[in-house]
Amino acid sequence: MAAQPAGRQKPFHIISPVLESLPLSKAVGTKVFMKLENVQPSGSFKIRGIGHQCQDVRGRALPDPPLSTGGNAGLAAAYAARELGLPITVVVPSSSGPTAVRKLQELGATVEVYGKVWDDANRRAQELAKTEGWVSIHPFDHPLVWEGHASLVRELKDSLEAKPGAIVVAVGGGGLLAGVVAGLHQVGWQDVPIIAAETQGAHSFHEALKAGRLVTLPDITSVATCLGAKTVAARALECAQECQVISQVVEDTEAVRAVEQFLDDERMLVETACGAPLAVLYSGRLQRLQREGRLRTPLGPVVLVVCGGSNIHMAQLRALKNQLGME
Repeated sequence: MAAQPAGRQKPFHIISPVLESLPLSKAVGTKVFMKLENVQPSGSFKIRGIGHQCQDVRGRALPDPPLSTGGNAGLAAAYAARELGLPITVVVPSSSGPTAVRKLQELGATVEVYGKVWDDANRRAQELAKTEGWVSIHPFDHPLVWEGHASLVRELKDSLEAKPGAIVVAVGGGGLLAGVVAGLHQVGWQDVPIIAAETQGAHSFHEALKAGRLVTLPDITSVATCLGAKTVAARALECAQECQVISQVVEDTEAVRAVEQFLDDERMLVETACGAPLAVLYSGRLQRLQREGRLRTPLGPVVLVVCGGSNIHMAQLRALKNQLGME
């Protein structure tokens, strides 16, 4: 991360706790530490990168209001804009649901609902940025976003007694992955494997890795709508050339079941997007990767990035289970 100019405003994110999960440690067979990004002010890790980019917008003293897309990214941008005294418009797809819209409005954002999935909303946002002359805040595909997310790994370096055996993250558009890779470079942990988890139907990173090029999914069919980018950032694919990135795809039912199990185990409710990396741990996939020789045996402590998410409540969890025939 570049040196901070004198007088630069304090970051909007907090140094999130790192706690061991005994149930997850038991499931994996080695210590599992949770990096609790669900306690961030906006409800997810997004505040790290989005907040950093919004501060840059204010630092350039641009008169035009910023514009963002997406649920959790929009919440992060709205939170940062409120702290900076900036007006903001957030474009969200209909899949974000009323909870996200209400929370955005509570933060003072103007909200426009457009299209079915994030890609639709992003096209609308780019159109508005062009016609209105607004500053666009991209949810995941911007160097300042990656730079902000890299702070997560620097915190891990300060918190952990030893280098982790693996870091498990959710992948949507690839911004968190890019930030984690940037952070690994910064602290000299380039050899730490990253387990990149997605749900079937929102697995654009997995398809890109398999093809060796960016792949656009025909549609987002997963209930984990926050992982719903039809095409990942090009930087995400580059990350797989710089570090060991192991892609894992889970079913929606596994992700939802993992969310429910995590609620029972740790008393925290997270979005289905976070259910993807949780399912990797609960399902024995890490042990399978060890048997295949893709992860070391014995495996050092595993870090799970609990990415969080604000668009979840008990009624929605019940509705998801009903939708997937799990009730």
